[in-house]
Amino acid sequence: MEKSVIIVAGGQGMRFSQDLPKQFYYFRERPLLMHTIDLFHFYDRNIQIIVGIREDYMSHWESICEQFHFDVPHILSPGGETRFHTVKNALSEVNSGNLVAIHDSVRPMLYKRTIDDCYHAAEQNGASLPCIEIHDSIREIRADGSRWVDRSSFRLVQTPQVFRYDILMKAYEKEYSKDFTDDASVVEHSGFPVTLVEGNPENIKITKPEDLVFAEAIFDSYKKNSGFFPE
Repeated sequence: MEKSVIIVAGGQGMRFSQDLPKQFYYFRERPLLMHTIDLFHFYDRNIQIIVGIREDYMSHWESICEQFHFDVPHILSPGGETRFHTVKNALSEVNSGNLVAIHDSVRPMLYKRTIDDCYHAAEQNGASLPCIEIHDSIREIRADGSRWVDRSSFRLVQTPQVFRYDILMKAYEKEYSKDFTDDASVVEHSGFPVTLVEGNPENIKITKPEDLVFAEAIFDSYKKNSGFFPE
């Protein structure tokens, strides 16, 4: 099946305390968003790339692309009030019938294998997402305090989350709910199960300045294992 990816870059990046959203912050001398777009372009040169971005930042992004001579084909779609609305806007640009991935713009360190496994699982089962095991102890916060819970029953969820076109379009017919924390939760609320696949540990979401320091520290390990960098 043909593939599309919606890269969600509609956030304001308030936790970064910067003038611009975190997707424009430089990592290894280029904006995070460029690294993320490149991942999917290198994965499949024919993939349809849609970037959901706030309208008031579109001209800024276009000027950055000109500055870096960044010419990877992509479509800009207006960001919305929430992630849900940004994705819903972008769905109008998706080629009918494609497998559709939805990925955070600030996760620039995906393995090629992770992307491939997510698309394959979605093609077979309808919906998929990558996740990793939790190695720290975790506790549940309750009104009367907190309690230990079995970490083996939980996973940390990543993106890309991938869906068959018909399932995703049906799910996004629903009205927005605060219970929608990611795209898989929208799909599950519509009655569709989601298949879990193994993610990669370097696929961190860069939401704070210190995350950039950590990303730099683990980049060599990522580069070795990603499948995107020839020996």
